[in-house]
Amino acid sequence: MSLHLISFKTCPFVQRAVITLKHKNIDFDITYIDLADPPDWFLEMSPLEKVPVLKVDDEILFESAVINEYLDEITGGELQPKDPLARAKNRAWIEFASNMLGNLYMMKMSKDEERYTKYRQALVNQLQRVEKHLGDGPWFNGEEFSLADTAFAPLFRHDSVAGGKLSVIDPATMPKVSAWAERLLSLPEVRDSVVDEFEDLYFAVLEKNGSYSLNRLAA
Repeated sequence: MSLHLISFKTCPFVQRAVITLKHKNIDFDITYIDLADPPDWFLEMSPLEKVPVLKVDDEILFESAVINEYLDEITGGELQPKDPLARAKNRAWIEFASNMLGNLYMMKMSKDEERYTKYRQALVNQLQRVEKHLGDGPWFNGEEFSLADTAFAPLFRHDSVAGGKLSVIDPATMPKVSAWAERLLSLPEVRDSVVDEFEDLYFAVLEKNGSYSLNRLAA
């Protein structure tokens, strides 16, 4: 069986799949495309015209949560709780993380202070919900590393750009989230889930779109 991941270099949803692939030591190939000018073969391949797409031999999978569950299931399934309710709750929090990534993107793309503040506050509120949910760690489900961790890790990687100067995580009010994020960011599979030029590409997007975020760095 061959696995081929179609990616965009700064996409956090793709990073979820890369983290899982690397965590489980699964061999895979990866192709990067430009989502602003996607090739025809990709548009034909991807029903939603989004990444990630995973090609499994001649079959196509799309949506990061689905891809990650598939990757886990074909390699033992230990990254998901065995209890059906616990597994369903994890899926719900993974969807919650996806919504957070949407707010993070909107914050990043905001051109004025009002919109930037709106999405930043939405993220802070969501992180406070996560803070209340987390236990003693070290991972989302306690002692067991899971797909919930791989789902949130890209959010923390994007939040950590510029040495955390744009971070929305306040260690004083979110100590559990802060400690969890640090542990995730220290993992090799998380560090290696982005390309070497990730931060340069990240800031190139901010500059191209005139993001208000850059004002905070200049302050």
